[in-house]
Parts: sequence; structure tokens; C-alpha cells
Amino acid sequence: MHERHDPHPSRRERMRPVELLVMAGVFGVFVGLFVFMGTREWALALIMAGVAFVASLVFIATLLIAVAPKSGDRVDPVDPDAPTGTAGSVHRDPHPGPREH
Repeated sequence: MHERHDPHPSRRERMRPVELLVMAGVFGVFVGLFVFMGTREWALALIMAGVAFVASLVFIATLLIAVAPKSGDRVDPVDPDAPTGTAGSVHRDPHPGPREH
């Protein structure tokens, strides 16, 4: 397992949010131009471009949440020292002894 101890994020990691905003912006401009060419109304084209921008931003963010992290990036929130790929303390029974009810 290779661990990175660099406290400063790389340039690529810093630019990732900008890339996502640019992708959503390009989609918004595309939809705005498409609506403008069909209706010749600037107001409707701007509204649709804004709706497309927000919808695509939400969609991209949802897809990023759904993507599983690399195995080395997973950290157990309760037991950070637990080995990667194990259930860690999240799924451990806090009272391993016999249960009395």
C-alpha cells in the first residue's frame, strides 16, 4: 500500500472542481444555443441554459458520489487504523460477549 503524506493537493486535484463547472457550463451553453435557435427568444434561452447548467451540475455530482473510491482511499470513520478492505469497527459488535435479555 502506497500512502501519500504530501499535505498539499496536486494541481490536478485543485483543478477538478473547475473542470466539473466547465463541463456543466458547456452543456448549459449548448442547451441555451439550441433553445435560442429554435425560438429566437433570449429570455427563454437564458432560462433553459441556467436550468441545464444546474441540472447537469447536480447530475455530475451525483455520479461522482456513486463512484466507489480506490481501495487505498477508503478510511473507516470509526477506526482509521483498521486495515483497508476490512469491515473495521463499523460492523464490529461492541459487546462481543454473550447477550442477556
